[in-house]
Amino acid sequence: MELLTADWLGTPAWFWLAFAAIVLILTAFDLGFLHKDDREMGIGESLKLSVFYIAIAMAFGGWVWFAKGATSGVEYYTGYFIEKALSIDNVFVISMIFGFFAIAPKYQYRALLWGILAVIVLRGLMIAGGAALVASAHWVMWIFAAFLVFTGVKMLLAKDHDPDIGNNVAVRWISRHMNVTKEHHGHHFFVKVPDKTGKLAWAATPLFLALVVINLADLVFAVDSVPAIFSITTDTFVVYTSNIMAILGLRALYFALAAMVHRFHYLKYALALVLVFIGAKILVADFVLGGAKFPPLLSLGVTLALIAGGVVWSLWKTRGEEKVLPAA
Repeated sequence: MELLTADWLGTPAWFWLAFAAIVLILTAFDLGFLHKDDREMGIGESLKLSVFYIAIAMAFGGWVWFAKGATSGVEYYTGYFIEKALSIDNVFVISMIFGFFAIAPKYQYRALLWGILAVIVLRGLMIAGGAALVASAHWVMWIFAAFLVFTGVKMLLAKDHDPDIGNNVAVRWISRHMNVTKEHHGHHFFVKVPDKTGKLAWAATPLFLALVVINLADLVFAVDSVPAIFSITTDTFVVYTSNIMAILGLRALYFALAAMVHRFHYLKYALALVLVFIGAKILVADFVLGGAKFPPLLSLGVTLALIAGGVVWSLWKTRGEEKVLPAA
């Protein structure tokens, strides 16, 4: 009993165990029941499953609000919505990766699941590192804030360009140091194929290459999202759970968003403004307000207004446009 109530990173251990149990149950239910067979997910099913995951995330936020207080609850929701919005850009890149490697839609969901399981671990390591930095020196928050403002301004000014997947460092390294099949082998990441001598040897498949590139892409996105949520709160539990809850629902939402991701072209400008706002409010709080905490409800309101405005403006400006499929 004492072990369950022991403090771990500022939160009782049983909070962490409860969250881990939720993640495990959702993953087992998703893979073992909903998608035990490889099949393509339709847009309708994608939206319904997304609503389910969003409802779970909202309910969990309500529990955080009740158990840790209103401030933590607002910070959780703010972090969740920011990560959810940033994931739309992630969906575009994932769609490009699957298209480049010509991964059939019915195998994409399983690859996304394994990718997200890896993300849960990688995000945990990055957040733990960020928490240690913030705990050791407050000025680290100023670096985070300046980085977010710089990133936001860069997003506002940057021109659109597709990622050069073929020249990805990981793809080139794996291609040089591992056997890689040119053919697809269903949902398998590794298969045994004849080598030059005719003996069977293990080889990676294009699906494995896609999985590696997807996880590397998430690390790049995490460089923005992790400092963003730390600029909202330094509560490690809130930071991690809001991030993971947003990511867990990404694979369900992916198929609906991938079909209309071209409709969110202007959302990047709203996200850029969100990053600038989040970074600026830290600097304002410390250097203008004398260290007073920026009102959490105001942060949530501005964040939601910017994201909603970006979504509405994108859908209106891109009405009638057709999706351009990436070449394999």
